Amino acid sequence: MAAPVAPPLCTWLVAACLSAACSAGEEKQRRHRGAGVGVGGLFGSRHRPGSRRRGGARSGMSMAVALHPERGVVETKKTDVKQRRVVVTGMGVVTPLGHDPDEFYNNLLQGMSGISEIEAFDCSSYPTRIAGEIKSFSTDGWVAPKLAKRMDKFMQYLIMAGKKTLDNAGITEEIMNELEKSRCGVLIGSAMGGMKVFSDAIEALRVSYKKMNPFCVPFATTNMGSAILAMDLGWMGPNYSISTACATSNFCILNAANHIRKGEADLMLCGGSDAPIIPIGLGGFVACRALSQRNSDPTRASRPWDVDRDGFVMGEGSGVLLLEELEHAKQRGAEIYAEFLGGSFTCDAYHMTEPHPEGRGVILCIENALADSGVTKEDINYINAHATSTQMGDLKEFEALTRCFGQNPQLRVNSTKSMTGHLLGAAGGIEAVAAIQAIRTGWVHPNINLDNPEKNDVSLLVGPQKERCDVKVALSNSFGFGGHNSSILFAPFK
Repeated sequence: MAAPVAPPLCTWLVAACLSAACSAGEEKQRRHRGAGVGVGGLFGSRHRPGSRRRGGARSGMSMAVALHPERGVVETKKTDVKQRRVVVTGMGVVTPLGHDPDEFYNNLLQGMSGISEIEAFDCSSYPTRIAGEIKSFSTDGWVAPKLAKRMDKFMQYLIMAGKKTLDNAGITEEIMNELEKSRCGVLIGSAMGGMKVFSDAIEALRVSYKKMNPFCVPFATTNMGSAILAMDLGWMGPNYSISTACATSNFCILNAANHIRKGEADLMLCGGSDAPIIPIGLGGFVACRALSQRNSDPTRASRPWDVDRDGFVMGEGSGVLLLEELEHAKQRGAEIYAEFLGGSFTCDAYHMTEPHPEGRGVILCIENALADSGVTKEDINYINAHATSTQMGDLKEFEALTRCFGQNPQLRVNSTKSMTGHLLGAAGGIEAVAAIQAIRTGWVHPNINLDNPEKNDVSLLVGPQKERCDVKVALSNSFGFGGHNSSILFAPFK
């Protein structure tokens, strides 16, 4: 049987509907261009994306025809992420070795250890009684007293490091007033968040909920540090936190850079902060047998790559960078410390705490970071390694580095944790500062306590004294429980 032929009237109606839909789409497109409306305006201000207008075509045909021309308009507005260069114009730290980037790095160059006996609480019953504890710290002039009294220390460290970063970047009150706040963001993460605030709340709850800190919930969450800092500064751009254990800072730094690369922001404060040296923090890591017990000799307890290492040493503090779009930095006359080239994230997908035995995730992460940055492995001549002083972690990272870079005699590798201990989510932040300071000064800090390297061929590793190094490209690694891997790269600005 022959297919029925549509009556002329039906044919005319279909053609008219399609023509009207196309005309409506073109008219809407013209209105959007004139008003500067982006993707969110595709469905009109009164309608949520995906909602159906009453009386609209049920088949969706006319809607598809109407939206198709606009989809092309949206695509043409995509920013080439390689076009916008990202530079470092500010650094801030709160560490066991000082609260100023220059003081911090000078102490590293001298091989000074920040590891000592814990004084914040009685830990005499613990098998580990040492840490990279911050002994002297005051929020005076940085955080409102009433707020500081209720805040967890991770937030105090974060806010202080963030504001010090702006001072270091030359962001005066006059410049701050001129900034377009909607294009300024904060992305500072934490591995552990407000552990002390939450722990105190549990103790108070044993008496009554009425005894609980009314801010215990918001001040325990990892995002609230970035949020409070943004409120203080009035910065309305991208604002959130990332928590990927000890890889947190690098995740935050790379994501912050990507916001700038994609044209979503011009300035981003980024990094990490943690304050885990409290009974529940120490007890938790003791329970999983991760910590060194070299209590009688604290300054020699953190010993990455050494045969006699017996676990990592906890640390605390914050490390923050100010990343800025190059032209924006030039326009305000900023001092540029280094250029951020790129980075990568991967997952081992293997074990909660142990690295992949073949280092697959780490190798993939480094290779992807090189590709994203547009550099070759021969360009890398300095690596600030994750190396925490654990048995498997140090070994597997070293094997991954030799597989990626071979025995390059120009390559120098060190671990900041030999002197600061492991600052968990803040580790990558202070180590990024160390990498940038190496670029600025031409010196890389020593590996202390490396008396008996586990590997016979350790020519890549920096010795017990600082070494001269004209850094071409610096790679900073951070890895975390859960198999999170992150690598970021910096270079001298040219």
